[in-house]
Amino acid sequence: MSTDDGYSRLFRHSFAALGACVFAVVICYYFIDRPVAFFVHNHKIAKIEGFRWLTEPPPMVQGWSPLVLALLAIRRAWGPWRRWQYALFIACVSLIIADQFRESLGDICGRYWPETWHNNNPSLIGTGAYGFHPFEVGDDTGSFPSGHAARILGFFSVLWLAMPRGRWLYAIVALPMLIALVAMNYHFVSDVIAGSVLGAIIGAWSITLSDSIGRTK
Repeated sequence: MSTDDGYSRLFRHSFAALGACVFAVVICYYFIDRPVAFFVHNHKIAKIEGFRWLTEPPPMVQGWSPLVLALLAIRRAWGPWRRWQYALFIACVSLIIADQFRESLGDICGRYWPETWHNNNPSLIGTGAYGFHPFEVGDDTGSFPSGHAARILGFFSVLWLAMPRGRWLYAIVALPMLIALVAMNYHFVSDVIAGSVLGAIIGAWSITLSDSIGRTK
């Protein structure tokens, strides 16, 4: 398969994933998001400390990613990377890009959060505010898509493609973190779906483009 054919195939798959994501988000918005958010709140699921711990690694990994990138760049000066080092470099870049995409889309979509967490932000549980308010910029309307989910899939989708032998491990690590975002009422179900699809697409494009550049003479 030529490089152009590979890009065309990836584009089609990305477009199909976006279409499926939009469909899932619409279903969740009308039938799932609010019942799940109220269920989590009424049953005090967010009080389970383990769920909060599971939400902490994504921003922590992003915070350390620049240092990891710098160390890997220094390591590259002494010789070619091993496969896992190459994958880690691309995964860190993908995570950072995914979160930046999420931030831009968050401002465009302008969705309120499930609960009130800071500065009396409007939310479904706190003030009864629900829905999308496009182009309302600020932390009050940044729930969609989930930045945590975008980071998680932006990182692990690269490892999934570059080192497939560890897929069972990536799933074991990533899935509980995604569930915790809903269990803590940090995000609606549709926020997590959208963030996951965004991160996965960026991860797939990151590894594909980097492989293509590596083959360029």
